[in-house]
Amino acid sequence: MTKAFITEIQRFSIHDGPGIRTVVFLKGCPLRCTWCHNPECISFEQQMMSYPEKCIGCGKCAEGCYSGARVICGREMPPHEVLQEILQDRAYYGSNGGMTLSGGEPLAHPTFSRKLLQLCRDAGIGTALETSLYRYDEEILSLADHIMTDIKIWDSQSHRIHTGIDNGEILENLRYADKLGIPITVRTPIIPTVNDTVENIQHTAEFLRTLKHIVNYELLPYHPLGTEKAKALGWEITKYPIPTKEQMEKLRRYADLSR
Repeated sequence: MTKAFITEIQRFSIHDGPGIRTVVFLKGCPLRCTWCHNPECISFEQQMMSYPEKCIGCGKCAEGCYSGARVICGREMPPHEVLQEILQDRAYYGSNGGMTLSGGEPLAHPTFSRKLLQLCRDAGIGTALETSLYRYDEEILSLADHIMTDIKIWDSQSHRIHTGIDNGEILENLRYADKLGIPITVRTPIIPTVNDTVENIQHTAEFLRTLKHIVNYELLPYHPLGTEKAKALGWEITKYPIPTKEQMEKLRRYADLSR
């Protein structure tokens, strides 16, 4: 039976695709973004997250932590069990909501992702996919009604330094995905000192204008939420400055695809 570790099933999301959505976060990602805001989704294995400030010294760690000082991250589930949780929110999806499969990286779990997306389709639930497009899987992508992906950094060398992989294949996979005719939202997380330049946004927008099915290009301001979660995992990730409102407004002018 195909299973995957799920870190969270988030209900009533309005930021991960059209309409109201239930977001399924898969555990495991081949990228190593230095600013990652979901570091608990990087490892493919179950992990323990520790919050010593929450410990009440009850001495009952072996029975399970009642105060939230020790949290097991990752619940192994088969697709049909995930579907049952998704169906609980069906009444809220309307005509354009549904399930968003996120992570981590759904394409790193091809069998699970393919099965869950197909189950949702069979049940009449709308589907969206959040992916880095580090690989191309036409069968999985074709099961999504909406695709969301990042172009994090235009310069390939900088992309490799800050994510661990080159962006050439990602850009090529986006070209392939565009040919499927599925609406695509592209995002760039704005990370000061890494990619917060006009040139980065200009190059990205120019590339996106050559594609036919990009419906949105969004710039997302960095937030440091991932640093605390990484600390709970016993990791360290880089903490960057938060971009200013003025900085974001300036860059968004260059992200306008209608120009």
